[in-house]
Amino acid sequence: MPTARINGIEINYRERGDGYPVFLIHGFTGNLRNWALQAPVLTSEYRMVSIDQRGHGHSEKPTRPEDYSLGLLAEDAYGLLQHLGIGECYMIAHSMGGMVAQYLVLRHPETVRALVLIDTAAEIPDGVRTKERARLIEIARDEGMEAVFEEQLRTNPMADQIRAQPELLKVWRQQFLLTSREAYLYCAQAVVNRKPLLDDLYAIKAPTLIICGENDEPFLGPSRRMHERIPGSELEIIPGAGHTPQMEKAPEFNRILTGFLSRVHQGVAAGG
Repeated sequence: MPTARINGIEINYRERGDGYPVFLIHGFTGNLRNWALQAPVLTSEYRMVSIDQRGHGHSEKPTRPEDYSLGLLAEDAYGLLQHLGIGECYMIAHSMGGMVAQYLVLRHPETVRALVLIDTAAEIPDGVRTKERARLIEIARDEGMEAVFEEQLRTNPMADQIRAQPELLKVWRQQFLLTSREAYLYCAQAVVNRKPLLDDLYAIKAPTLIICGENDEPFLGPSRRMHERIPGSELEIIPGAGHTPQMEKAPEFNRILTGFLSRVHQGVAAGG
């Protein structure tokens, strides 16, 4: 896969399909392969561009804490768009990637023609404040990423559901272990220390779809509050899904996603 040097960092990305550009940003400990189940429905209609955020996947993995602010991640995404000559796009972003996308759309509103936010928040959700999160960070620092994965799986309230899908578990493990220990430590810190954006969301003018898994308790309230503040936004709760509905409930997720993009695209094609 190609890379581009953005803000002094080699950023890995993948580009497929033709048409109007759709830009996808994965979440914490994810990578561009998180969107594998969306690729068939997106590449048939759109130019699909997905990014490995710094420290994740096959992008370069800097080691300093100051290299991992959400603002920097937003500028990486914006820089890649500029590198590829993409002046505007539909942006789809998951979890921490959704936080990054909020920074990007507020800084560069002309770039985002439509926005899809998945299991994310504009505030600091309770789930990242817990003692369990602090313990996982300690394990990452002292024992490494394999130990973090095993502990996270052991304590995950949806562990049984995840184990019941061996292929999903295999993919999750592979993707998780491509995240550097430094990215894990410093991105977790960046999420907790970031400026809440909830009161800034009124400024978002792009058509926005907010998706959350029914069982992703820490993000249900934040999703509803984003919906209340982003003018004209839509909210979809996917039954039976946890934090990764794009993988856990891909057919339902894809139906909702493509329906929204089609409605927006009709307006774009008509000059709206």
